[in-house]
Amino acid sequence: MKNSKSADSLNDFEKYFDSIKSLLLQRFNFNIPKAFVKTYGCQQNVYDSEKIKGLLHKMGCNFVQTCEEADIIVFNTCAVRKNAEDRVFGNVGALKTLKKKNPQMIIALCGCMTEQEHIVNKIKETFPFVDLVFGTNYIRRFPDFIYEFLTHEKHLFKTKIDDDLLCEGLPIKRENKFKAFLPIMYGCDNFCSYCIVPYVRGREKSRASIAILNEFSQLVERGYKDITLLGQNVNSYGKHLDEDINFAQLLKRLDSIPGDYWIRFMTSHPKDATRDLIDVMAEGEHICHHLHLPVQSGSNRILNLMNRRYTREKYLEIVYYLKEKIPDISITSDIIVGFPGETYDDFCETLSLVKEVEFSSIFTFIYSKREGTPAAEMEDSIPYEEKSAWFKELLELQNSLTGKICKRHIGKIVKVLVEGRSTNKKSLTARTQGNIIVDLSGSNELIGKFVKVKITDVQGCFLKGELI
Repeated sequence: MKNSKSADSLNDFEKYFDSIKSLLLQRFNFNIPKAFVKTYGCQQNVYDSEKIKGLLHKMGCNFVQTCEEADIIVFNTCAVRKNAEDRVFGNVGALKTLKKKNPQMIIALCGCMTEQEHIVNKIKETFPFVDLVFGTNYIRRFPDFIYEFLTHEKHLFKTKIDDDLLCEGLPIKRENKFKAFLPIMYGCDNFCSYCIVPYVRGREKSRASIAILNEFSQLVERGYKDITLLGQNVNSYGKHLDEDINFAQLLKRLDSIPGDYWIRFMTSHPKDATRDLIDVMAEGEHICHHLHLPVQSGSNRILNLMNRRYTREKYLEIVYYLKEKIPDISITSDIIVGFPGETYDDFCETLSLVKEVEFSSIFTFIYSKREGTPAAEMEDSIPYEEKSAWFKELLELQNSLTGKICKRHIGKIVKVLVEGRSTNKKSLTARTQGNIIVDLSGSNELIGKFVKVKITDVQGCFLKGELI
């Protein structure tokens, strides 16, 4: 924060936010401004939105559940797939009517989409009622942008990536009281040929271990039960730090902190998944026996075109060692269907790998072309209808495997974290450390607590349990 009203240190925050509070009150006729933050995409975006909410809270805002109620609207966007971008544009377009009804409304777009030049140009041309546009590395300057907009009443577009910046200590408003996300690094150096992330989030930047340990300890002290470490590739943690530390060592230090909690982490790139990491998982007291290990394809030819830098054989070697060291491990994955140049024979290699690994679940997507990536220039001759048929075939296979894996739990007593009421409100929803959902009967007093349940049945991809 660089102008005269900016907070250059945490000690300046309170005074700085008081001036913004005053300006916002004047803008909204001395009513407390109401803010709405909509998050698209991954867990990293969820965490970023919690920082945005923390800043808005410091600016004196209350929070509402719909755009219609809001004075300040922030959309935190995702660029990983085209359908996510289309949803954002559709929802932004719907704000035009609200802006006409309430001209004082402030509309901001941020996140991965806003780091793409063609997207920013479209926003300027098609949605002139959007007031602020800022990129993934500018969250810390959100109060500056609000202040500048309030004092100069001009649209602001701040989207240049700053690769050298890591900002600690921003206020966070967490929505969940017992589950938390904790980034350990930002950006990505892998440049998979289909992926836009390195271009919109920049190169890898690891947080200092002391900052991570302090934030983690605070979460444990506040009673958080399920803490997920985040990074585009957590296995790369520490590579660019001055201190000598890697992800396995960091994970071991975090696991040594006393308390009643689980540690999860994502995402692990297979090329950097070491035996040391698996050994730490096996020996840990709090580390969940669950690994999200995106394979993307079972064909070596396609993996090479994707620039994944591992082979099918290397991936299976990791899986075999995982199952040897952690027999009850739950493995989940990401798979892309219909990558440019993929044939049905390539796809069948993916099916055979899925059968061999027996994933607990997969997140699978039909390839989405991303402008600016190498894959966008590759020939893609397979019709979408054919890709859709492959996609359906993969889902049917995975559903049968998930059911098979779930049945293995029947009769077992397992520890679960109760997360809330089920959709129909008739039961509670809990989660195993293997990331499998369990439905059980019980009171709301159990929400946010660890309990033990006996698994009695399987319903689709979920387990049914009885409280012990």
